[in-house]
Amino acid sequence: MSRYASVYPLVTARAVARPFTYEIPDDTGKGAVVEVLFGNARRRGVVTEVGVEPPEGIDAAAVERVAETLPPALVDLALWIADYYGSTPARALSLVAPSHPKRRGERRDVGTAIPGEPAPETLSPTQEAALARIVELLDGGGGNVLLSGATGSGKTEVYIRACEAALARGRGAIVLVPEIALTPQALGRFRQRFGDRVAVLHSALTEAERRDERERIANGEASVVVGARSAVFAPVPSLGVICVDEEHDASYKQESDPRYDARTVAAKRASLEGAVAVFGSATPRPETWQSLERVELGTRIGAPMPSVHVVDLRREAGYPLSAPLLAALGAVVERDGKAILLLNRRGVAPAVHCRACGTTRRCPNCDVALTLHGDEALHCHHCGRVESMGDVCPACGSAELARIGAGTQKLERELAKHLPELEVIRLDADVDDVAASLERFAAVRRAVLVGTQMVAKGHHFEGVELAAVVDADTGLSLPDFRAEERTFQLLTQLAGRSGRDAPGRVLVQTFQPDARAIVHAARHDVAGFLAEELDRRSALGYPPFAHLVRIVVSGPDQADAVRALEELKAGLVGHELLGPAPLLRLRGRHRAQLVGKTQHPRALASRAAALLAAAAPAMRRAGLSAVVDVDPQSL
Repeated sequence: MSRYASVYPLVTARAVARPFTYEIPDDTGKGAVVEVLFGNARRRGVVTEVGVEPPEGIDAAAVERVAETLPPALVDLALWIADYYGSTPARALSLVAPSHPKRRGERRDVGTAIPGEPAPETLSPTQEAALARIVELLDGGGGNVLLSGATGSGKTEVYIRACEAALARGRGAIVLVPEIALTPQALGRFRQRFGDRVAVLHSALTEAERRDERERIANGEASVVVGARSAVFAPVPSLGVICVDEEHDASYKQESDPRYDARTVAAKRASLEGAVAVFGSATPRPETWQSLERVELGTRIGAPMPSVHVVDLRREAGYPLSAPLLAALGAVVERDGKAILLLNRRGVAPAVHCRACGTTRRCPNCDVALTLHGDEALHCHHCGRVESMGDVCPACGSAELARIGAGTQKLERELAKHLPELEVIRLDADVDDVAASLERFAAVRRAVLVGTQMVAKGHHFEGVELAAVVDADTGLSLPDFRAEERTFQLLTQLAGRSGRDAPGRVLVQTFQPDARAIVHAARHDVAGFLAEELDRRSALGYPPFAHLVRIVVSGPDQADAVRALEELKAGLVGHELLGPAPLLRLRGRHRAQLVGKTQHPRALASRAAALLAAAAPAMRRAGLSAVVDVDPQSL
């Protein structure tokens, strides 16, 4: 007797976002990744339900072959993602069933690992208590906890012991880190303890490398997975623990459809599989602080937190290097020490301005200022456009061109000029080999690591006695309700890179020394900042007191984009909606957004997705595209 199943072909079009019925072999179950004939093409699909009846009068085709089998919980997770984030099941299922090339030859080792520290002989009392609570949840059917504590308080060791507890019970573990740049260091720590049982997954791997690692995970050869946000979908057969390190980091949010948040997905996957999700941070998000059980590790192990000195740039002549910062760096040179400098802007200058006519060189595709890199090239950080700097203003012909502000490349030059004895190592998105830069900084003396927010994240280097924020105001001026939260996190995280094994100092340069984020960061006062931030969010109805759902429409004409959102708004009754409002043009396309504040994000997103699916043919004719973004990280 024939067996039939519901199969979602993995196609992106919203117009065919539904399951189709196919005949399947007897041993095929939910989670099978199959090849099917769909229209006139062969497509991959995922079996989401078996034992269904074919539609009346339809002769269902048979699947061509079964390519692989996913844990059924991952299918449920993908269908939930499609619903919660206003996407389609096929797009969400593509996350858990990525396409890979067929094997040609031997499997290769992947992932660069920086050697990790040896295991401590004993845990601190707070680490013991945290581990005991995680194990209790693991044995009791799962749960979520926030592991909070200062940088250096031993969170990574708790993650490792939690993974050991999962493996001892015949279960697997996933450890998420926010950036690929952090993977080599995390990988080193875990490989030292678990050896070849560690797999690595992130977007910098080749397709073949990802396939090899997924095979090792699926067959139980690798039971601990370390990686960036997409590793949350690793096909671990029996998941016991998911650790989300630096849970405050915005890079856990995917910026293409489905716009999932790996932190939310980790919590959902843990609940589907009876696992424990451990969210760790020295600077937790207000949402996490408010909603999760807290397990506190307290202060740093073995060393005091560094002293923080705020430099008021209103009273200093030098920028980007003030006199106090130059003096502190001079002391680093004398002691053959190391320093880390953070400036959250790339390039030489964030803008080039004509003093004669007032024109700022802007990207014609994106309505944003072009950033000067080197001395000749102006780059757009959104679309990648590159223009020649030239000697005169293209608007008026004047040669009076001013470079406004400073970026990491300018800081690199200033350091070479003032402190030639220091080896300057830059770390930002323009650096090709991040691992080589980190290894170089770890190996040399009299060195300074200069970079964007990448330098503040999770790194532990011996001998760093000075950490400095060159311009703490960069993020405070952004028109975003998370601006103060992000600034506080960045300052506190960078402070944590200093003085782990020697007396440390932190310098914060700012034109706003009385800003709330800076005052609390200077005191290492996480609880105080979060209490004030939650009060402010409550008064304004921002997360965690409501969810935000952002719908962005882009197209060749601004009026068409706004009109499409007006029509969408008319169909979304019962929710507080702000807009539509025009946004900056990006990559030649005009954009507008509608923002909803709601207690029911899933209902709002799925309703918006249904309306967009119905409007898809008309929008396609007008050249319009739309994205639904639930719990956006910026507005």
